[in-house]
Formats: sequence, C-alpha cells, structure tokens
Amino acid sequence: MGPRKALVGIVTPAAEGAATAPGRPAVVVLNSGIIHRVGANRMTVQLCRRLSGQGFDAVRFDLSGIGDSEPRDDGLGLLEASLADIKEALDTLESVRGFKRFVLVGLCSGADHAVVYAGRDPRVTGLVLLDPSIPHTPRYYLNHYARRATRLSSWMNIARGKHPLWHALGQRMGGAGHAEVPEEGPRADLDSPEAKAFLSNAYAAAHRSGNRFLAVLTAEREDHHNYREQLIDAFPDVPFGDRLQLEYHEGTDHTFTAEADRERVIEGIVGWMRAAA
Repeated sequence: MGPRKALVGIVTPAAEGAATAPGRPAVVVLNSGIIHRVGANRMTVQLCRRLSGQGFDAVRFDLSGIGDSEPRDDGLGLLEASLADIKEALDTLESVRGFKRFVLVGLCSGADHAVVYAGRDPRVTGLVLLDPSIPHTPRYYLNHYARRATRLSSWMNIARGKHPLWHALGQRMGGAGHAEVPEEGPRADLDSPEAKAFLSNAYAAAHRSGNRFLAVLTAEREDHHNYREQLIDAFPDVPFGDRLQLEYHEGTDHTFTAEADRERVIEGIVGWMRAAA
C-alpha cells in the first residue's frame, strides 16, 4: 500500500454469504507499539476474521518500520509518520478496493493514533479505542488513594518515608532533601497542560467529523485510568453525548491475554459495529 508500495497489510474480505449492506465501513486495525499486524495474543487476527463473518471488510496493516513494512525515508517524526502511513493505507484501500468509509481500531498507541488521525480525514466515521491515553482527573486520584488506603503495604511505606506521597509533598513544599526525586516520565507529560490540550483538541476534531466512539478500558492500567467515565471527565469540552460507548473491563490485562477476555472485547466490538453500521 501507499505510493512507495512499502506498507504491507492483510485484507480479510466480508465472508461470502454474510449479511452485508451497501456503504458499510471497512475496519482498519492499527499497530500497538511495535507489535506487528497479528496484534497482541493474535487478537487482531481473531477480530478481523470475526468481523468478516459478520459482513465487514477488515484490514490489518503494519506502520512503517514495523513487521513487513519498510521504514520511511522522508525524515518525518514518529507521530506524523504514523499519520502519513494511515492516510496512505486508506488512500490505497479506497482506490483499489473502493472503500469510502472507515472505522479505525487501536490498542494503546494505536488508539491514540486513531483519535489524532480521525479529525483530519472525513472518511473515518468511527473509532474503537482500547486503553487510549487519558489524563488523570480528580476522581482518578480519589479512587487511587482510597484503594491504597486499604492496603497495609501502603501504610508501611508511608511510615518508612518510601511512599510517593512523601515525594509529592516534598516537591510541593520545595523542601530540601528531595532533589533526587525521579521524574514521573510519560505520565507527567500526559498530565501537562500541553498534552491535555492536544488530546482534547484531537477528540473534539474527531467528534466534529461525526465519529462514533467505542472506548474500552482495562483494569490492569490502574496507573493510567481507574474508572469507566474517566475519558468524559478528562475532556469536559468534548460533547460526546450518545456517540460514545464506554466499557470498563475488570480483571482484564492490557493485552487481553486470557481467551475469555479477548472473546469479550471482540464480541463487544462486533456488536458495536453491527449497531453503528
């Protein structure tokens, strides 16, 4: 796919005999991190085949430099390169396969790429976001510390001066002896005003384009999100309304390792697609 014929993907056509409808969107599944197009625990393969059986064309492809797709040579940054790859893939699928509308599916970084891209391309009409990046909210912190207050280990760490609470207090008070506190890394960046504004604008643009959203959050990502409505609370300026369906999967890990967890999320995606098509 693409003008360089450098992006490699697999098209799983709607199965013969499956109930189809004219103008149904094709489903395009994006990479998660550096995991190639089979997806974590082969979930992408399973999802595409299930969608095919329900009358949807499904595509899974590798971004540049991942799996079988060649690296780009135009010097684009990581985000812009990923967005350019998505556009090239959709352009090819439209010209070769005749697809006019698309639903993007992504896990983790794939979800973030899907959101950012959707507001730039009116052909994208739906987003399935599995554990997307969400800034912390006041309710997140309330849940976070309330849960830890019930754990003996947390109280022991506070008594020993090893709990992150002491570091946070030290930073707020500007006290001596806290100069070696490690930075929070990516989470601190995600909670910065710049990151919040960037993500809020991306969701707002996707919403203005008419997209419907399915967001699935897993409980294993408790350090990132810990309740179902966190996406709504994090972006109060985005009027999701009834175009957003939220799910929170307790007891499920980030890569849906257990077969029952994969079955649950796949069935949920298929059902959402049937209702939205």
